[in-house]
Amino acid sequence: MGLVVFNRCTMSGFSSSVLSCLERERLEEELSEARIRGRNLSRLRQLTHRERVALDEREQTAQKRLRDHDAEHGCQR
Repeated sequence: MGLVVFNRCTMSGFSSSVLSCLERERLEEELSEARIRGRNLSRLRQLTHRERVALDEREQTAQKRLRDHDAEHGCQR
């Protein structure tokens, strides 16, 4: 399937004729990675305050980017 642009988002078509925003998928993956990284590191050892703050900031930034994208493009799931 080819790529099309809808509302300034690159979209890829699937056989079910459902369109998915590639940028939103990337932002969701970024958020998931931030959450998983924080969870995995905290399982391995006690995190310092600075590390915990940095991981929380990373997750909050990813959440904000995803919310901003949804608000701007209207392509949330």
